[in-house]
Formats: sequence, C-alpha cells, structure tokens
Amino acid sequence: MFAAITPVLVFIAFILLLLVSLSVPIIKSIYLFRLIANVEEGILRTGASGSVKFGVWGHCVSAIEVSFVGINHSTNAECSKPHLGYTFDKTVAQALHVSGFDNLISRTSTAALVLHPIVAGLTFLTLLISLFILRRGSNGTSRLPSLITLGVGILTAVLATIVFLIDVILVALVRHRVHNETNGDLVLNWGNAVWMTLGATIALWAATFGACAGVCACGSRYSNRKNAAY
Repeated sequence: MFAAITPVLVFIAFILLLLVSLSVPIIKSIYLFRLIANVEEGILRTGASGSVKFGVWGHCVSAIEVSFVGINHSTNAECSKPHLGYTFDKTVAQALHVSGFDNLISRTSTAALVLHPIVAGLTFLTLLISLFILRRGSNGTSRLPSLITLGVGILTAVLATIVFLIDVILVALVRHRVHNETNGDLVLNWGNAVWMTLGATIALWAATFGACAGVCACGSRYSNRKNAAY
C-alpha cells in the first residue's frame, strides 16, 4: 500500500527541486538567502535601506530607499542575468551602499549550486521509473519497477541530501561573515529555497522507503504463492 504513494512523493520532490532550480533571478519569490541593509550615518540623517535576494543563478536587488536630510529617494529594482557562479559584486555593494565586503560570497561555492538542476533531473527520471510501480505484472506484482526505483531513488536522495547540506553550509558561512565583518550594516535572512530543498529531500527518502516496502511486499507474495503450490 505504501509503495503506491511512492510516485506521489517523488512528484512532490521533483516540483520542489524544479522551483528551487528556477529560483532568483528567474523566479524572484524563491531564494536561498537575502541580505538586508539599513545604513544611517551622520547628523544629516543620510542612509540607505534595501535588500538583495540570492538564488541558484544570481541575485535580484530590491528597490533601494535612499534618504538625505529626511528626503527619500527610491531606485528601481533590478536582477542579474542568470549565470553559474557569482560573487558579492560592485553592483550589489553600490545598491546596498556598503563597501569592503567583496569576500562575503565565493564564486566557487556558488558554482556548486549547479547540483540543484542535476538533482531535479534525476528526480524526474526517478518519477518516470516509479510510475511503473502502479502497473502490476502478470504475477500481480511490481517487484522489478520497485527494485529499479529503489536503486535510482537512493542515489537521488543521497544527492539531494548533499545539495541541502551545500545550501545550509553556504548560507551559514555567508551569515557568519556578515555578522563578523559588517558591524550590523547588513543582516542575512534564510530563504525559502533552503527549506524547499529540505522538503524535497525528506520526500525522496520517504519514497525510497516506499519502494523498499514494495520490494518486500512483492517478495512476500511470491513466497506465499510458492508455499501454497507445495
């Protein structure tokens, strides 16, 4: 019975991973983390406030509010072009009106985010294979599809776990650097993409257990028929 919901769990995982793979700057509401600036200096009350969302393929700068002697001025929001590997570049620094934080984000570490679409593709492959679990064979079982789903599903679940750990480590490192180097000028908030990846990982491991249950159930049926024949 539990094996029958395996395709549903894999489908949920695929949708979550696909959305994360299309995060900022493609889907602007899905991001790994967000940097928020609220800088105010001098007796003239000059300052700036705004935020930048970072995703798998780049970043999006929100509308920046700049104030001078109580007079506010807004700049337009803009996003970088989707590309693999990015840094805390001058565009982001100028938008947040901060400087000297070029080492906050490593291009090498963000390049590792390419694993997101790879895992999404493997999840889609697992989904296609898992659909055959719903089709019973001539002996009333679906052991072979369950075995294949189990093998591919374990690989996909392990890679999804690695991707989730990469997300957590990346955001945690940036958060640590922000806390130590910006003196409160910047604040980092975790994004929804990290928790979506976690949800997909849990769904994939649950689907793996479902496929395992399908293999065991099919083996039990085969043993019962064999005993009945004798």
